[in-house]
Amino acid sequence: MNKLLLIDDEADVQYSFRRIFDSPDLELHTASSGEEGIRRIAELRPDLVITDIRMAGINGLETLRRIRQLDPKLPVILMTAYGTTQMAIEAMKLGAYDYLLKPFDVPKLKQLVGDALKAARDMRQTVALGPQLEPQDYDLGVIGRSEPMQNVFKLIGQVAPSDATVLVTGESGTGKELVARAIYHNGKRSAQPFVAINCAAIPENLLESELFGHEKGAFTGASQQRIGKFEQCNGGTLFLDEIGDMSPATQTKILRVLQSGTFERVGGNVPIKVDVRLIAATNKPLEEAVASRQFREDLFYRLNVVRIQTPPLRDRRDDIPLLVDYFLRKTAGNGAVPKIIGTAALAALSAYHWPGNVRELENVIRRATVVAKGPAILVNDLPPEVTASVRQAAAGSAAAPAATSATGGPRADAASIPELAQMLFRYARADTKLRVLPAVERELIIQALKETAGNQVQAARILGITRATLRKRVDKFGIRRELNVA
Repeated sequence: MNKLLLIDDEADVQYSFRRIFDSPDLELHTASSGEEGIRRIAELRPDLVITDIRMAGINGLETLRRIRQLDPKLPVILMTAYGTTQMAIEAMKLGAYDYLLKPFDVPKLKQLVGDALKAARDMRQTVALGPQLEPQDYDLGVIGRSEPMQNVFKLIGQVAPSDATVLVTGESGTGKELVARAIYHNGKRSAQPFVAINCAAIPENLLESELFGHEKGAFTGASQQRIGKFEQCNGGTLFLDEIGDMSPATQTKILRVLQSGTFERVGGNVPIKVDVRLIAATNKPLEEAVASRQFREDLFYRLNVVRIQTPPLRDRRDDIPLLVDYFLRKTAGNGAVPKIIGTAALAALSAYHWPGNVRELENVIRRATVVAKGPAILVNDLPPEVTASVRQAAAGSAAAPAATSATGGPRADAASIPELAQMLFRYARADTKLRVLPAVERELIIQALKETAGNQVQAARILGITRATLRKRVDKFGIRRELNVA
């Protein structure tokens, strides 16, 4: 749960925030002065602070200075009820995340708080380079044992200690932002801010202002001066995602920052010097964009000092079981027992071509966790597009004679039993409340019924139990409804 600390000496403002942020996902705390707010930060360890500027005692600007000394990564949003926002502008230069004018627009306030909380997560959640840690030991990670991922890990380790500009390329959903954050967390600027901007998500006419800021009157609607992300991120790391969608004019200003470390706000003529490490990412082939004159060649070479190519999931299928295990634990949340994955379901996931890469795999696991009726995720719990190839292969082999056991019935695939047992034992060791034996029994019955196409006599013979006992277990575990067996 996210924690929000509001520092404001007006009871009406505190009341309004309690009503606006009455949510089970957000825990709101209040302080009536800057001094009290500073004390509460050490106690609460909030994810975001919103403070008024004019208060009794120390003002919002001094409160911000002290917060920055305590925790440079803690996002702080300033509020002011006065038309003159120069103090808020100065606060932005000191590293405030943003500022608000009172009375504030509620939808914009919620959007700003959501963006600030995401920025806080980006800076605080350490990106671990797997598989050194177990999945339960971290919230977000670049995971993989395959050779392509090991090459990525090596490059991250080599480039992280430097200030070199990095270009991360790869298909959508391959984890480019995670790579950028891994570089940040393992670099010498890890104590300074990390700011991520999706260039494709911001309209072209607003992106330049978002990055470099603007002066009052620079364009229609620019009623006040605004500090851009480069200034806010001074001393830290700026991640520009989907940089291939950037306009030529903005490309020119980015090139100037990389060459000289200076830029001018939109509508301004005073050079501003910043020290920012830049990491860029794109899913577009920039060489082709350069050839077609859609992307500046000189900027491409400035960005492409070190390139890290994130491999698509189809080229690292050996990592799928590890990723599935990680997403099952992540989806379950803290303290909850994660579901297990059936052998046939894991085979279907490993065979799928994954056009959406790791992001698609995570979404599939989340969906399967919701729709699964028992402790195990089965093939029927997966989306039809994932299981289509498996079903086609099964239909093609349906006419072939079935292998038989020593008793004459169809033979169950015993190779999957040790794998399942090991997986369940691993979960049981981590959580002693997990009812392992019922979960094993249920999965074995399902596998036997699948192998015998629902023939309970043959399934009972394989399992070494009577048909009556099998029928009782089918009713007990609700397997009839899942597999639609008679």
